[in-house]
Amino acid sequence: MSQIAESTASVAQTPSYDSGPASLPWIKKLVSFDTVSRNPNMGLIETVRDELRAAGIESTLSTDPSGKWANLFATVPAHDGATNGGIVLSGHTDVVPVDGQKWDSDPFKPEIRDGLLYGRGTCDMKGFIGASLSLLPKMQATKLARPIHFALSFDEEVGCAGAPLMITDLQKRGLRPHGCIVGEPTSMRPVIAHKGINAYNCCVRGFAAHSSLTPKGLNAIEYAARLICYIRDVADEFRAQGPFDEQYDVPFTTAQTSTINGGNAINTVPAECNFAFEFRNLPTLDPEPIYQRIEKYAREELLPKMQKEHANAAIEFSKIAAAPGLDASEQAAITQLVRALTANQEKRKVAYGTEAGLFQLAGVPSIVCGPGNIEQAHKANEYVSLEQLAACEAFLGKFIHSMSVEAQVR
Repeated sequence: MSQIAESTASVAQTPSYDSGPASLPWIKKLVSFDTVSRNPNMGLIETVRDELRAAGIESTLSTDPSGKWANLFATVPAHDGATNGGIVLSGHTDVVPVDGQKWDSDPFKPEIRDGLLYGRGTCDMKGFIGASLSLLPKMQATKLARPIHFALSFDEEVGCAGAPLMITDLQKRGLRPHGCIVGEPTSMRPVIAHKGINAYNCCVRGFAAHSSLTPKGLNAIEYAARLICYIRDVADEFRAQGPFDEQYDVPFTTAQTSTINGGNAINTVPAECNFAFEFRNLPTLDPEPIYQRIEKYAREELLPKMQKEHANAAIEFSKIAAAPGLDASEQAAITQLVRALTANQEKRKVAYGTEAGLFQLAGVPSIVCGPGNIEQAHKANEYVSLEQLAACEAFLGKFIHSMSVEAQVR
């Protein structure tokens, strides 16, 4: 039996932990940083780094090329000083925009109303990060058998752009955690699987002409529309034929076109049309053949027709983002541990994506479990209940105990 699994046997004997929302100061501090993905997150990261340093914990930052966005990785070592192995508590620091949303309060000045904490990121996912950081004193006061790591990333909301840099850095430093808990909002219920996310931009290039002379031009919008309809056909095929996994709320792979723009005047044949599309694959399904199928249709069916009308016609694809799905093993020690800590055996799978698939792909068994409900995320008046925060703190308190020497010897 693994070291993680051994600790689950003593969970039922874990002393009760104060479930009051002691993490509120930390969460409010984190929410007050406007870390919408288009904005640098260095202010938040440096604040966390400085607070950890004041407690004697040094952090490693991995940045984007501009140096304005950063991941943070920090370790609370085991009692013998060991920093390898252990468990990662993972969360992303970026949030989605509030543009065009009608809020009843300033989204970056968190407020409590009727037992709910409102603010952008309270649910997704600064609640979990704040709860984790607030328990640093308890971690340091516990005689840990294995280390506990903090992993804070940037740009998760725009395609998990930051976490791969952090994971690569861990691999270069030879750090191999035994498992990872990603604290996305799951109402504190374990999520063992989620779909992969694959997003692309497509640029269809035609040739401009006056609309009275349409045969002399090449209408980029019309050919883009044919490709968009084909993507819908692919989606309809998955919906009708599967493969299916009924444990998901949407039990099949999906695809859709999300944005489109093209043309500049009603009396001009449009020379260019750009659109973005995505597909979310079941984790048991390889996403690459799906993209290749779409690209092949564009290259072999549409492009020859376009080039008969104008030799310089083109269809260009570029990847926006990709994040692998998660398919956690029930036998994995981290799965057994989180199930024991939550006393929840439900096999829950979700359509939304997280960074858990990236950790799993890097050889770190992962599971998703955090406070709040995903239905509250990304909306105006985003909130997390104080009850959920208290439940998260209780869960983390038991988790810390499960990592202790005391728990190992029982």
